[in-house]
Amino acid sequence: MSHVQQVALAVASAFAIGAGPVGAQDAPPVRLTLDLGFVDVSGNTNVTTFNLGEKLSYATGRWTLSQAAGVIYGNTDGSATVEQYDAGVRADYAVVNRVSVFVGATYYRNVFAGLAERWNEGAGLAWKAVTIARDSLQLEGALVVNQERNLLDQRRTFGASRAALQFKHLFGESAFFSQFLEWIASVEDSDDQRVNSESALTAPISKQIALKAAYVIRFDNQPEPGKLDTDRTFTTGLQIVF
Repeated sequence: MSHVQQVALAVASAFAIGAGPVGAQDAPPVRLTLDLGFVDVSGNTNVTTFNLGEKLSYATGRWTLSQAAGVIYGNTDGSATVEQYDAGVRADYAVVNRVSVFVGATYYRNVFAGLAERWNEGAGLAWKAVTIARDSLQLEGALVVNQERNLLDQRRTFGASRAALQFKHLFGESAFFSQFLEWIASVEDSDDQRVNSESALTAPISKQIALKAAYVIRFDNQPEPGKLDTDRTFTTGLQIVF
C-alpha cells in the first residue's frame, strides 16, 4: 500500500467515525450494523467458517460519511479454504434534492482468487431515482483508479468507469429485500470488466437483531492465470443494529 493510500484511508476513516449516509429526519445520526455468521464442525472432519461484516455511518447536514469492512474465512482440517477481506470508506455531499456527489476508496483481498490486494479510489454522482413508501432505488456513476497486486507480486494500475445501483423493497414495517449491483470497466482495455452483486433478505426478530441471508457474486472477465472468473458466496447469520 502506497503512502498516499495510507493517508487517504486514514483521513477518510477518521471522517467516517464522525459522519455517514443521510437517512430520514428521525433516523439517528450514528448507525452501526454488524453481520455475524459462524459454523464449526468436528469429528470425522474439522471445518470452521465464519463471516463478519461491519458498517458504520454518521449523518450531519448535507454530509454522509460511511465506513464498512468484511471478512469471510474458512478452515478445513487445519488448512485455510476461504480467505476474503474487504473494506471501504466514502463521503457523500447532497448538492440538490436527491442528487449528491461522493468520493471514496475500497480495498479487496481474495487469496484463493490469486489476488493479494486491489484498491479503487474515485469520485462520482449519486441519484436517488426512486423514493416511495416501500421502494428505493439509487443510481451511481463514477471514475476510479484501480491499483492491484497478485500473489506473484505482479502489479498494474489503470483508470476505470464505475456504474452501480442500490435497490431496497420493504415487505412490511421492517423485513426487506436489498439488491446491490456494480459494474467496473477499464478505460484502457474494453475486455477488462468486473461485475459485483449482492442480493439479501433481512427479517428482524427484535428492534436491534435480525436474521440475514445474502448471496454475493463476483465476476472478473480477466481473472488471474489458472483461476475461475466467478466467485459465489452464500452467507446466513445474525445482523445487529446499534
